[in-house]
Formats: sequence, C-alpha cells, structure tokens
Amino acid sequence: MSNLFSNLKGDKVIWAIAGLLAIFSFLPVYSASSNLAYLHGDGSTSGFLIVHFFHLVLGFCILFAVHKIPYRYFRGISMLLLPLVIILLIFTIFQGTTIDGANASRWIRIPVINVSFQTSTFAGVVLMVYVAKYLSRIQEKTVTFKETLLPLWLPVGIVLALILPANFSTTAILFTMTLILLFLGGYPIKYLALIVGAGFIFLSIFILTAKAFPGIMPNRVDTWTSRIETFFDDEEGAEQYQVEKAKIAIAQGGITGTGIGKSVQRNFLPQSSSDFIYAIIVEEMGLIGAFGVMLAYLFLLFRIVIVATKANSVFGKLLVMGVGLPVIFQALINMAVAVELFPVTGQTLPLVSSGGTSIWMTCIALGMILSVSARREEIKESENLPMEEQNPLDILSEAL
Repeated sequence: MSNLFSNLKGDKVIWAIAGLLAIFSFLPVYSASSNLAYLHGDGSTSGFLIVHFFHLVLGFCILFAVHKIPYRYFRGISMLLLPLVIILLIFTIFQGTTIDGANASRWIRIPVINVSFQTSTFAGVVLMVYVAKYLSRIQEKTVTFKETLLPLWLPVGIVLALILPANFSTTAILFTMTLILLFLGGYPIKYLALIVGAGFIFLSIFILTAKAFPGIMPNRVDTWTSRIETFFDDEEGAEQYQVEKAKIAIAQGGITGTGIGKSVQRNFLPQSSSDFIYAIIVEEMGLIGAFGVMLAYLFLLFRIVIVATKANSVFGKLLVMGVGLPVIFQALINMAVAVELFPVTGQTLPLVSSGGTSIWMTCIALGMILSVSARREEIKESENLPMEEQNPLDILSEAL
C-alpha cells in the first residue's frame, strides 16, 4: 500500500478530495438507483452499483495514467486530438438519435466494450487544453483580432457549433469557460466583447433556422425554450415536475436528513442518480451533507488555484485553470438546478453522479492538474540535489 501511495505524485489534497468524493458517491448512487432498478430490472440495485464501481475504477486508472504524463506533452496531444474530436462530433450529431421526438445525438456506442460515450464532454476537455496552448504561445505578443481568427476562433467555433444542436447547456458552459480562460490569459477584452456579440447573433440565427425548419433538429429548440419558460413562469412540464420533486426532497431533509437509504423522492425523480442526485443527498443527509459536498468542491477549487499559482510555466497555469474550472462550474450548476436557482441543464455532479463519460473526463482533467503539480514537486526536489546529481534535461527545459 505504501508503494502505491509513493507513486501518487502531485497535490495530495486533490488526490484526497477526489478519492473521498468517489467513495462517498456509492451511498447516494446505491440509494437513488432503486427506482431505476424497479423500472428496468428485478428491483436489485447491485447491478447499478457494480457499473458505477467499474466507471470509478476505470476513471481513477485514467487519472493515474494521465498524471504520469509530463504536462508539456498535452500541447501536442491537444493538436492531434482536435481533428479527431471534430470527426467524432460530426459522427455523433448525424447518427440521428432521438428521445421522445427530440434530438438527443450526444452519445456514441463503442461496440468492442458496449459502452456509451458522450463526445461533447471529451471535446470540452480537448478544447480547453488547446485554448491554453494557444494563449501560452501568444503570451509575449500583441495580437490583433484578425490574427486569432483562424488559429483560435475557427476551432472553437466549429466545436461549439457541432455541440450546440443536441446540447445547449454544454455549449454555453464551454463558451463561458473559454471566455474566462481567455480573460485570465490576457486576451484583449474588446475582442472578447466582439465574440460575445457574434455568439448571440449566431445563436439567434440558429434558433430562427431551427424554428423555420423543425425537421432538421426535432423539438430541440422547443426543449430549450420550454425549460427557460418553466423556470421563470412555473409552468407545468416534465422539467418542472423534476424540480418540484427535488424541492420536496430538499425540504424533507432538514438539518440532519431522513437517513442514508431512506429517501422517498428517489421513487419519483426520473434522474435521481445523475442530474438530481444532489437533491437525494440533501434529503438523506440534510444540510450537513449538502454543505459538506459543496465545501468539498469549493476546497477543490481552492487547491486548483494554488496549483495554478505555483505552476512553473504560463501553459501550466492556463492548463490547470482551463480544465479545472469547468469541473467546479459543472458541480455548482448541478447543485443550483436542484435548488431551482438555475434552469434544468442535464449536468451531472462530478465524481458523484452515475455516468461513465462524466467520471472519466473529470478524472482526465484532474490528472492534468496533478501532472502540473507533480512537475512543480520534481523541480523543488531537483533544486535540493547537488548539481552533479541533477538531470541535465530538466535544467535545460526549465531554462527554455
């Protein structure tokens, strides 16, 4: 066991938070999946728990592997993966999957292992690494908007445009995270304002086109508008039904909760083990559990900022913020939806909700952050070595 822990490099607090969230997730997932077990099986939740365990084990294997890769290699990897991401998004959006008449082309199935994979989540991680790479390259330059159109905004625009038809919430989150990363990277604010304006114009044209030709994207724009209208007007609908049941669950939780495994609303919430798992946590564990989970993500944010601050390169700093902030942002949105501070989005609670792609992509992001942190530790260790014992390649890379 000590051998295993000695191989875990990087910020130990991030490792601890990720591990604790993963272990904690078994309680709400096991409890919340009971309704799915009765609807789609023999009533046993063991199968759902085993699948969740498999997702987490594979996720932490990915995390371990990624954190062993020197983070400078992610520059080139993002360049290689970006064309692949675009191909996967095109394949995903044109496969024609619909759910209840609405365009839901978000997943592709990997036939060898028979696992569904949400390509937009993978695309988000690759895109943020690519933007961080580009920003680090122009850090010492004064760029014009025209110079950034092809190398920066064309790839960003293509990826977001391909995600938008089936997943507006992910598109909005990625667009917002890209703007924040560009702001942190020193990209001119006047250009960011121009892009925001262009984004609103493109979105308006897209919605008008979808309304004029509803056969292109069956009911998807109607789904967006109904969610927003339901949020502001309290109209009846499937989303409002879920929100109302989530509010009842939260109200029943009180301070200490009804007890682990004693949720009632899990039997009424269709997405109780994924999108609305936070409501089940509050119902069973009360405000103590609610604040505990929230503080875990806020503490993770604090450690991410610390790692970014101490990173030894501009790319390292931007990489940590680029892949780390979306994880926290997604968690806060999931919790905000459960307490009706935000319209229903379909975003899961990272490392806690069931669902393989979300767990795996979160682990990739944390692995990159830990890779940056591990590099910082290696530099500190080499500084304490006698000159003759230091690695010449490390000294040269730091000088460059």
